[in-house]
Amino acid sequence: MKNSDFLNKLKKEKSLIIVDSSEEISKAYLIKSDKCIQVAKLAFEAGIYENAISEAYYSIYNTLTSLFYKCGIKCENHSASAILLKELFGFLDLYNIFSEFKKDRIDNQYYLPIKNSEPVTKDKCGERIKTAQMFNMELRGIIGRISLKEINEIRKKFKVKRLD
Repeated sequence: MKNSDFLNKLKKEKSLIIVDSSEEISKAYLIKSDKCIQVAKLAFEAGIYENAISEAYYSIYNTLTSLFYKCGIKCENHSASAILLKELFGFLDLYNIFSEFKKDRIDNQYYLPIKNSEPVTKDKCGERIKTAQMFNMELRGIIGRISLKEINEIRKKFKVKRLD
C-alpha cells in the first residue's frame, strides 16, 4: 500500500506518466547505458572504485529507462523505477539487483568512508561491473523481445490499477 501511495503521488505530480512509446528514446538510453559502463570500467582501471560503482548503477538505470520508454512510460524517480521493475513488470531478481546498486550508489556518492579505509574494494567493484553487464544484457534481451501485446498490457495495468 505504501508503494501504491508513493507511485500515485508521483503520477499526480506528473513525474510518472504514460507517454508515447518511443523506439528512438529507448535506443538513446541504451547508448547512455553503454557510455556509463565504459566510464565504470575506466574508473575501475584507474582505481577509482566509488565512481566506478556509481557509473555501473547509472548504466543499469539507463537500461531500465530504455525499457520504460519502449513501453511508453516516463519515470523521473529512481525509487519508483525500482518499484515498477518489481510490481509492474514482475522482475523480482532484477529488482533485487537494482535495489542493491541503488543503495551502493547512494552510499558512495553521499557518505564519507570511515577514516583510513577504502569504502569499496577492487574485488567488490569488479563484481559490481560484471553484475551490471549481466543485468544490462538480460534487460536488453527483454527490450528486444517484448511484444506490442505485452506493452499494451503493461500500459493498461499502469493506467488502471493502483500499483500495490
